[in-house]
Amino acid sequence: MAGRKKKIDFEESSGNVFADLGLPHPEQELLKANLTLQIYRLIKARDLTQAQAGEILGVKQPHVSALMRSRSGNFSVGRLIEFLTALGQDVEISVKPTRKRHGEISIALK
Repeated sequence: MAGRKKKIDFEESSGNVFADLGLPHPEQELLKANLTLQIYRLIKARDLTQAQAGEILGVKQPHVSALMRSRSGNFSVGRLIEFLTALGQDVEISVKPTRKRHGEISIALK
């Protein structure tokens, strides 16, 4: 039966892969992933070695290596924000009421 296409089943994403995978605290994990991505981009844009980045961030090179491989699990959101400020970034947090039962966490990167 040449030319016949096989139907592929799929599910539409919620926009948060961590929620789609059923992981605990998906909003926090997505926030950490976005902050880590921004740290990665800043280190690459400044052409820093991992050792140089570690000096700026106040951590050892293996921790920078983990960040560069998108492994932010060892760092809290607060620590990731500290890394961003150490890299010369302003971080703005906005809190506002929600109409939903529970609020959401979001991030806007510029």
